[in-house]
Amino acid sequence: MSFEHPIILFDGVCNLCTSSVQFIIRNDPKQHFRFASQQNIVGIELLTKYHIDINKTDSLVLIDQTMVYQKSTAALKIAKQLSNGWSLFYIFILVPAFIRNPIYDFIATNRYKWFGKTAVCWVPTPALKNLFLD
Repeated sequence: MSFEHPIILFDGVCNLCTSSVQFIIRNDPKQHFRFASQQNIVGIELLTKYHIDINKTDSLVLIDQTMVYQKSTAALKIAKQLSNGWSLFYIFILVPAFIRNPIYDFIATNRYKWFGKTAVCWVPTPALKNLFLD
C-alpha cells in the first residue's frame, strides 16, 4: 500500500480528533494530507502494517512515505505544513519529545471526558470525500 500524500490516522469517534481533522483541512489549502479513521478498513490495515497498537497510544498517527510519527511529533509535523501561521509551531520540535509527549498524552488520555465521543465515525461532506481513504 503506497500513497503519494502523507496520511493522518485519527480516532473517528473522538470529537476532539474529528474537530482537529476539520481544522487541518481548513488550514491545508494545498490539500497536502489524506485522512483515514483508525476504525475503517484502510486505517486498520495501516495500523497493522506499521505495527501500531492504538490500545497503547492514544494518538493521531502521521504516515509520510515510510516514516511513522506519533504524538506531539506527528502534531508538529502536521502543523509545519499548515497555512495561516500554524507552521510556526514547528519550532517546538526543538523541545525534546520526552518533555512534549507527556502534555500530549495528558490531553489524549482525557479527550473523551473533556470533548466527548460519538457512537459513529464522522462522515465528511461530498466535497471533502476525496481527502479520505476508504
